[in-house]
Amino acid sequence: MAEDFVIGGVSVARGETRRIELPVVRLYTDTEMAIPVYVQRGKKKGPTIFVCAAIHGDELNGIEIISRLIRNRALKSLRGTLIAVPVVNVYGVLEQSRYLPDRRDLNRSFPGSAKGSLAARMAHVFLDEIVSKCDCGIDLHTGAIHRSNLPQIRANLDDGETLAMARAFGVPVLLNSTLRDGSLRQAAADLGVRILLYESGEALRFDELCIRAGLKGVLNVLRHLQMLPKGRRQHSIEPFVARRSGWLRASDSGIVNHKKDLGDHVLKGEVLATIADPYGNELDRVLCNADGIIIGRQNIPLVQEGEAMYHIAYFHEPHEVAESLELLQDSLLPDENF
Repeated sequence: MAEDFVIGGVSVARGETRRIELPVVRLYTDTEMAIPVYVQRGKKKGPTIFVCAAIHGDELNGIEIISRLIRNRALKSLRGTLIAVPVVNVYGVLEQSRYLPDRRDLNRSFPGSAKGSLAARMAHVFLDEIVSKCDCGIDLHTGAIHRSNLPQIRANLDDGETLAMARAFGVPVLLNSTLRDGSLRQAAADLGVRILLYESGEALRFDELCIRAGLKGVLNVLRHLQMLPKGRRQHSIEPFVARRSGWLRASDSGIVNHKKDLGDHVLKGEVLATIADPYGNELDRVLCNADGIIIGRQNIPLVQEGEAMYHIAYFHEPHEVAESLELLQDSLLPDENF
């Protein structure tokens, strides 16, 4: 960890905490848009990690996770440097939109360019000022609008150190996810920065269990990296790695009656939902195509033909995954002190 640590021209010394407004773009109203950045450096050396949220402006759970993280008493014992960015896509949050005003997806615009589109310029600044200065990072996401995701980690689990971080996070499902061109994970990987992507909950909604699981997971990773002292011993959740997952799509359009929910263990051939016309006449049934666990689900009870409805992670032993999900819920009691 460098003695002089600078973000956006602001120097942060060891043992110091700073809140920085990182300028990114100026809008046509002559209003300057800046990304809020919280930097806390421990007095002792250690890794540098970033935790960011709202790359998609309608994904809000991560904002609350970071708010609780920076107010957590455990950070008084921090080693190394924590960079917390509660809102990356500031414009998207203001508009309650996944996208930027140029209709581009920020998480498909990396590594960006200093002279490119609005999205490209924001991606360039974030990569250059934040990501490039870190050893690893945690990117907080939710499902899209009208879709919920089960608490899960997506990462390159073929990398041993990334897998160890993912296991330490402490959610039951780890999904080995390939890198997408233009994504933050792809750009970070090119810089040698290991990334965990936490998916949980639904866009434009706070979900308390997902928030608490995310906060606990981030603290678990900080402890794994020896940036925080070990916490009190708790029941460990043995995560299961899914190498394959897929979406089941509607074969007809109509009104949906869901039979299964997030986290449910489902069997091949089992009915997940029925689709009916407005008179209640059944048009079709959505059948599970393999044994697995539902890690993503459409919430709105209306569906168009071909629309994605259920995201299934395929496991050899889904019963044990379901048991780990129950353990996670039990470990996140309202009075839990992380």
